[in-house]
Amino acid sequence: MLTRRRLLATGVLRLATLMPALVLAGCSLTRPPVDANSETAAGWVKSAANPVLGGNLGTCFDISVLREGDLYRMWFSWRPKKSLALVESRDGIHWSDPVIVLAPNPATGWENDINRPVVIRRPDGYHLWYTGQARGHSWIGYATSTDGKSWQRRSDKPILSPETPWEKVAVMCPHVLYDDRMKLFRMWYSGGEQNEPNAIGYATSTDGLHWTKDPGNPIFRPDPRNAWEQDRVTACQVVCCGQWYLMFYIGFRDEEHAQIGVARSRDGITGWQRHRANPIIRPGAGKWDANAVYKPYAIFDGKQWLLWYNGRRGGVEQIGLALHRGEDLGF
Repeated sequence: MLTRRRLLATGVLRLATLMPALVLAGCSLTRPPVDANSETAAGWVKSAANPVLGGNLGTCFDISVLREGDLYRMWFSWRPKKSLALVESRDGIHWSDPVIVLAPNPATGWENDINRPVVIRRPDGYHLWYTGQARGHSWIGYATSTDGKSWQRRSDKPILSPETPWEKVAVMCPHVLYDDRMKLFRMWYSGGEQNEPNAIGYATSTDGLHWTKDPGNPIFRPDPRNAWEQDRVTACQVVCCGQWYLMFYIGFRDEEHAQIGVARSRDGITGWQRHRANPIIRPGAGKWDANAVYKPYAIFDGKQWLLWYNGRRGGVEQIGLALHRGEDLGF
């Protein structure tokens, strides 16, 4: 008869024998296996209504969204018009006809094409930072408005330009928060190559017009250990959520293949922790977003996250929506 001690010893021996096989199989008690064929991870679900903006409008990409009462207002990059346009929605799915709110201004020499906006609302009105492009370079500009529709440029010169080696020929994709405690505008921006920038930098300003770049830039780089984002990271949105700053961003396996990930940091600058289930939003095989998914923009409505993104199939980009129930993203 086997005693309890012998049974225990036998069980331990069997477990020890199995452990190498479990390790080789990639089993983990803390990280479940990821389905490479899934279009989402970590509780995110794409809307059945996708794409929610595009179609006969042509390529619509890189957006910024505000929720004002029960109304969503989206400023999007409208490639055929080389302009920024505004649409509005009650549900985040069905949108009004677009109205161009900021058009190119070739006279400045850097605004032949206007795109990649971020809009915030402060007690003194709306603030817009945007990308201006010309002659194979990109810069960031600044405008203000009382209603979010009629914008006044605050300078005929860029407020941020590519100046350091890592920024190469382009700074673009600004995202800005106002920090009431620090009394500062805080900007996260992308820098590097013109077609798809390479990394994410950080800058601060007291007035939204004059900026100081962080000496530690870039503050977020591609991670060569993760194949899906080994080439470059770009076009982030940063959200203050409790004691954390969440960063939704694009990761590139190579220049043609992009997916969406999320990371978090205590100060929004250092110590970034990537989500273990990244990428959280992925292309859908044979669908409207089959080739790449870009530029996330997420809002928590009190019950769920709504994350809009642009998906590409061939040469056309359209806007889609993904949802996540509850505020906890599972870090």
